[in-house]
Amino acid sequence: MTKLTHIIGIIKDKASQSKAAMLSRRTTLSLLRATSHDSFTPPTPKHLATLLSSGDGSRATASAAVEVLMDRLQGTSDAAVALKCLIAVHHIIHHGSFILQDQLSVYPSAGGRNYLNLSNFRHNSDPTSWELSSWVRWFARHIESLLCVSRSLGLFLGSSYDREERVSGLTNVELVGELESLVGLIEGICKRPDGSDNGNALVEEIVRLARGDWGVVEVEVEVRMNEVRERLGCFKFGEAVELVCCLKRLEEIHEFRFWGLVRDLKEKLGLGFHLYKDDPKRLKDTTNLRFSESDRFSGPSLLASRDFLRFNSARFL
Repeated sequence: MTKLTHIIGIIKDKASQSKAAMLSRRTTLSLLRATSHDSFTPPTPKHLATLLSSGDGSRATASAAVEVLMDRLQGTSDAAVALKCLIAVHHIIHHGSFILQDQLSVYPSAGGRNYLNLSNFRHNSDPTSWELSSWVRWFARHIESLLCVSRSLGLFLGSSYDREERVSGLTNVELVGELESLVGLIEGICKRPDGSDNGNALVEEIVRLARGDWGVVEVEVEVRMNEVRERLGCFKFGEAVELVCCLKRLEEIHEFRFWGLVRDLKEKLGLGFHLYKDDPKRLKDTTNLRFSESDRFSGPSLLASRDFLRFNSARFL
């Protein structure tokens, strides 16, 4: 059954690519080549580069490329195709031109939302597809978190900028909000499915990309924790409580490199916390920053609000 599914996938890929070639649809053809039905092979750098280049040139071509990619992602029921579409989205976030990133940040054009809506994705035609489905759900959630954090920061994660200068200009509320978004991203990476060492190159590529994001996030978090250390004594009680809660979540992630700094800051910020720990009602009235599991990824606070689309898009000038 697995071999038959694989053969059918190859036939579908060939037919779709032939049709796109005959119709001279460059973007569609490059997308089909990058997102084949092969369940064990990730898209090649060449195919991803071709896909990105097909969307360069103008806002119209970039918009069309993002729309075709998202239509492919939302329209497929094949786990391998979905994973490769997500890899392409991840590639745009980290390596796409500004115009492609800008179009991704406001897709679709009618609402500026970017829900991938893959939390219930299932492909159970064979054991391999069933296993890959869990990776689709996890990586889609990771991509949503990346977009969420990027909107919170006002730039795509991994972009080149003067981190210390930018962070020093944040208000305390903004600093806490960005730190909490970054912690949520790290927590999501830690929840990856089991079986990353099963020898499937497609899964290994997903894990590799997430590990790369982990390294970038650690740098971003460290810069903000250093800024918190510089501002010790300047936080209001509610802000300090929020920071303590955020740092406690980080402290529970033992893989985090700066665990010692986290513990030190938490202890210093929490000096007055014991005054309220025996009065839950008073503490609840003081801070209301804790988000539920679903709120961090699907709530309207970041993904649905244009107030957080701080990319320099001419569309909103």
